[in-house]
Amino acid sequence: MGADPVAAVTGDRPVGVAIVDDHPVVVEGVRAWLATEPRLTVLGTGDDPDAVLRAAPHADVILLDLRLHGQMALDKLAELSAAGRRVVVYSEHTDPQTMLAALDAGAVAFLAKHEGREHCVETVLAAASDRPYVPPALAGAMVGDPRPDRPMLSDKEREALLLWFQSMSKASVARRMQISEHTVKQYVDRARIKYTRAGRPAATKAALLARAIEDGLVRPEEIGIYRSQATHDRPTP
Repeated sequence: MGADPVAAVTGDRPVGVAIVDDHPVVVEGVRAWLATEPRLTVLGTGDDPDAVLRAAPHADVILLDLRLHGQMALDKLAELSAAGRRVVVYSEHTDPQTMLAALDAGAVAFLAKHEGREHCVETVLAAASDRPYVPPALAGAMVGDPRPDRPMLSDKEREALLLWFQSMSKASVARRMQISEHTVKQYVDRARIKYTRAGRPAATKAALLARAIEDGLVRPEEIGIYRSQATHDRPTP
C-alpha cells in the first residue's frame, strides 16, 4: 500500500479544521460529519473568519461559507488564500459563475451545502493534502459548457494536467510520464498561458481544473483515479 497523502502532510496528527458559518445548525452539522473521520479535528468555529482564526491559528483547512451576514465573502476568501490558507468554500450558491469566481479567488475546492457527509469529509481531506476533489455539484456545473474561447492543448499538455490533478506533486507526474520535472512544469505553465490568452486566467490548481472540466479536457471521474494510482506511486513534497 502507498503512503496516506494526508499523513504525508500532517504526520501523525489529525488535520485541523476551522468552520466559518453564520448558521449555528450548519456549524454543528458539519462538526458532527467531520467527527466521524479520525484524521480530522475541528479546532474552531464561528461566524467571523478573523475571530475563528485567532482561536485556531494553526488550522490546516478553513471551511468557509461564501455568504456571511448577507454579504458575499469573496474578498475575505481572496485575502485568506493570498495568506497561504487552504480554503474550502461551502455554499448554497452553486451557479457556475459563483463557483468559478470562488476558485479564481483562491479557493482550493467548492462544496455545495446540499452535498452530504461523504463529500464534505473527502473534500476537506483532499484540500489538506493539496489534491483536487470534484464533488457532484461542481462536476455538474462544469461539464459540457461549450465555449468558443476554449484553448487548444496538446496531448502531452493534457496528459500532464490530468496526472498533476490526480497527484500530489509534479515530481510524481514526471516519473509517470518519464520526463523531467522541469518539462512537466512547462506543460502546466503553457496551459495556464493559453487560458490567460483566451481571457480565462486560472492562477490556482483548482481554477485550472475547473477550466479543464468546463472544456471537456478532463472528466471529473478521471480525478478519482488518484486513489488507485497513489498506491503505486509514493508522493513527494
